[in-house]
Amino acid sequence: MEIPTFDDVLAARARIAEHVHVTPVMTSSYINALVGAELFFKCENLQKAGAFKARGASNAVFGLSDAQAAKGVATHSSGNHGTCLSYAAGQRGIPCTVVMPRTAPQAKKDAVRGYGGRVVECEPSTSSREAVFAEVVAASGAEFVHPYNDPRVIAGQATCSMELTEQVEGLDAVVAPIGGGGMISGTCLALSHLAPGVKIYAAEPKQADDAARSFKAGHIIADDAPETVADGLKVPLKELTWHFVQRHVSDILTAEEDEIVEAMKLIWKRMKLVVEPSSAVPLAVILKNRALFRGKRIGLIVTGGNVDLDKLPWM
Repeated sequence: MEIPTFDDVLAARARIAEHVHVTPVMTSSYINALVGAELFFKCENLQKAGAFKARGASNAVFGLSDAQAAKGVATHSSGNHGTCLSYAAGQRGIPCTVVMPRTAPQAKKDAVRGYGGRVVECEPSTSSREAVFAEVVAASGAEFVHPYNDPRVIAGQATCSMELTEQVEGLDAVVAPIGGGGMISGTCLALSHLAPGVKIYAAEPKQADDAARSFKAGHIIADDAPETVADGLKVPLKELTWHFVQRHVSDILTAEEDEIVEAMKLIWKRMKLVVEPSSAVPLAVILKNRALFRGKRIGLIVTGGNVDLDKLPWM
């Protein structure tokens, strides 16, 4: 297992600089008062392709040799990684194929195609996703860029928290969503070098809480096809992301479906930010655990804003 280092993060930052945004940090006095803490929202919903995954995808794509790149790239994704890999591949002018669950939001399928990617549909389970993907790679010889269990991807995602430490001083904790664990792993990699005193909390839907159960059990527990409104957080941890989670995460907190939807709505009403349900899970767990965060300075990673506006979860 190749574990990315902080030198890899520095290299990633230089490699992707012209292809991604340095995203803003926003605050809300209303939400601060509601929580009893100072919250700093790192707005990756305003990132290229609408999600933090543009960072890891760009690092992987632009790190390929010309010979590798000529065969294109491929991945399996419920949405944002596929969209962002298509974006990065388009920037380099190479082909991209994305295996997506047939139940993935239409907006995310359209986004992949909009950036020039090819969508191949599968059933909404991890086993189907991986089986269909194996057929795609065998036929094309494309370079596999895993959505999260990839050192190039994790090093790219780490640049988000690296920026956050430069934008906000004196953080006590950072809270980010967890599905497969790419963003959390990048957060762990960056903060363990730049701000080792900052606690890292992962936020997960209760209906897809395999990471929380893994954390308590001390080994990976993988659910095949959980159901949650936070569609970007349905995938299980893998060996590389588990390496970071078990070493650096303070706790994994969960939120119910209605709590996630209410947090998403609150961010829209009070901050005028369109965020997807997965991005609202951190605020949902903070609101649920106010005593834990009271009086603290909390960084909150808003991971994406690719929402199907025709199917908002409160409609």
